[in-house]
Amino acid sequence: MQNVNYGSLFLMSDTTAVIVIIAVAVAALAIGWFVGWILKDNSFKKKQGDIRRVTDKMIEAAKEESKQIKKEAILEAKEQEIKLRNDFERETREKRAEFQKTENRLNQKEESLEKKEENLAKRNEETTRQQNNLKAKEAELDKKLEDISNQHDKMIAEFEKISQMSKEEAKQQLIDAIYDEARKDAAGTVKNIEAEAKEEGERKAREIVSLAIQKCSTDQASEITVSVVPLPSDDMKARIIGREGRNIRTLENATGIELIIDDTPEVVIVSGFDPVRRETARITLEKLIQDGRIHPARIEETVEKVKKDLDAQIKEAGEAAMFDCGIFGLHPEIVKLLGRLKFRTSYGQNVLKHSIEVSHLAGVMATELGVDVNLAKRAGLLHDLGKAVDFEIEGTHMQIGADLAKKYRENNNVVNAILAHHGDVEPKTIEAVLVQAADAISGARPGARRETTTNYIKRLQKLEEIASGFKGVDNCYAIQAGREVRVIVKPEQVSDANTVFLAKDIAKKIEQEMEYPGQIKVNVIRETRATEFAK
Repeated sequence: MQNVNYGSLFLMSDTTAVIVIIAVAVAALAIGWFVGWILKDNSFKKKQGDIRRVTDKMIEAAKEESKQIKKEAILEAKEQEIKLRNDFERETREKRAEFQKTENRLNQKEESLEKKEENLAKRNEETTRQQNNLKAKEAELDKKLEDISNQHDKMIAEFEKISQMSKEEAKQQLIDAIYDEARKDAAGTVKNIEAEAKEEGERKAREIVSLAIQKCSTDQASEITVSVVPLPSDDMKARIIGREGRNIRTLENATGIELIIDDTPEVVIVSGFDPVRRETARITLEKLIQDGRIHPARIEETVEKVKKDLDAQIKEAGEAAMFDCGIFGLHPEIVKLLGRLKFRTSYGQNVLKHSIEVSHLAGVMATELGVDVNLAKRAGLLHDLGKAVDFEIEGTHMQIGADLAKKYRENNNVVNAILAHHGDVEPKTIEAVLVQAADAISGARPGARRETTTNYIKRLQKLEEIASGFKGVDNCYAIQAGREVRVIVKPEQVSDANTVFLAKDIAKKIEQEMEYPGQIKVNVIRETRATEFAK
C-alpha cells in the first residue's frame, strides 16, 4: 500500500502544468480580447462623438443657409411684386390715356357729325327754296318763250313779205354765205398748215442730213483680213514650214496669226483679223526670207524686233494724226490707239485717214455754225477709236471707243459723240451731230470705199429686186453705183399722192433688208402722157 508510483505522479504534474499553462493562455487571451474590446469601444464612441459634432455643425450651417435663402427669396418675391405692380400701374395709365384719346376722338367725331347734320339740314332747306324759285322761274321763262315764239313767227311773216323770200330760201342763202366764208377760212388754214408743214419738213430734212448716219456693215468678211507675201521660189515654203513644222508653229505662236501655205506658186498668205499682228507677221516673214536664216530662235528674235519697230511707227502715226488735226493733250495710250488705226481698213478705206478727214470736216462745219471747233475736231478724230481694238474686246466699236475715252478721261461731250456717231445714242451736242454728218460724208463720198465686184453686183440686184416687189411698179433701175434707184410706176395704179408713200415704203424696206455704205436715194417717177394729132 505504501508503494507509491512516482512516475505517474510526475506525469500527472506535467499534464496539470500543461492545463494550467493552457488555462493561463486562454485567460490571457480573454483578458486581452476584453481589454481590446474596451479600447475599441472607447475609440468608436470617440469617433461617433466627432461625427455627431460635425453633423450638428452641418445642420446648423444648413439652417443658417436656409434662413438666408428664405430671406433672399422673400426679398426677390417682394421686388418682383413691386415690379409687377409698377408694370401694371404703367400699363393701366397707358390704357387709360389711350381710352381717353379714343373717347376724345369719338366726342370730336360726334360733334363733327352733329355739325354736318345741321349743315345738311340747312342745305336741304336752301335746296328746297332754290327748287321752288327755279320752278317759278321756269314757269316765267316758259311764258316768255311762248311770247318770243309768237313774236318770232310774226317777224318771219313780216320778213317774208318785205324780202319776198320764203323761210327755206332765206335759210339756203344764209347757208351759202356761211359756206363761202368757211371755205375762205379753210383755205387760209390750209395755207398756214402747208407753210408750217413746209417749215417742219425743212427742219426735219436738216435734222436728217445732220443726224442720220450712213449704214456701215460690220461683217469682218468684207474687211481685208489677209496679206500676201511673195516668195523667191517654191523651195522657200519648205524652209518656212521647217522640220516637222517647227518654224511655222513658232511664227504663228509668236505673232498670233495663221500662215496659209497652199499650192499657190511662190506665195504665202498671212491671215488674221488683227491688222497689227498681221502686219507684224508679214514684215517678219519678209525679213526672214530676205535674211535666209529661218529657225525658231531667229524667228522669235525677228518678231520682237519687228514689234518694237511697229510700236514706234504706231506712235509716230498717232502723233502725226494729232498734229495734222491741230489737237493736243491726248493721253499717250489714245495716241497709240490712233496709230493702230493706220493698219485698219473698212470697205477698203483706211480708218486713220478716214478719222482725220472726219475731224477736218467736223471742224469746217463747226466754224460755219459758230460752235466749238476744237471739240468737234477732237470728237471727229476719236469717233472710230474702238476699231483699234474691236478684234480683242467684245462689243460695238462705238461702245468700245466710248469706254476707252472714259478710261483716259476724255470730255463727256467727246464720249457722247463717239457713242452717237452711228445713231445708237441720242446726240447731246451740236458737235456730236456734226461728227455724224462728217462721218457720213467721208464714208459716202465717191472713191472713199470699195467692195468686190461680186458684192457690188449682188447689192444692185437686191436693190432692184426690193423696188420691183411693190404693187404698181413698172420698171426700176439702180444707178449711180447703187447710190440711187429710180422706180417707174404705172400711172393708172399709183396716184401722185401715193408716190410719196411708195418712196417711203421702198426706202424703209431697203434699210431693213440691206447693208450698204453711204445712203441710197429712192426716186419714184410717175408720168402720164396725152397724145393727139391735128389733122
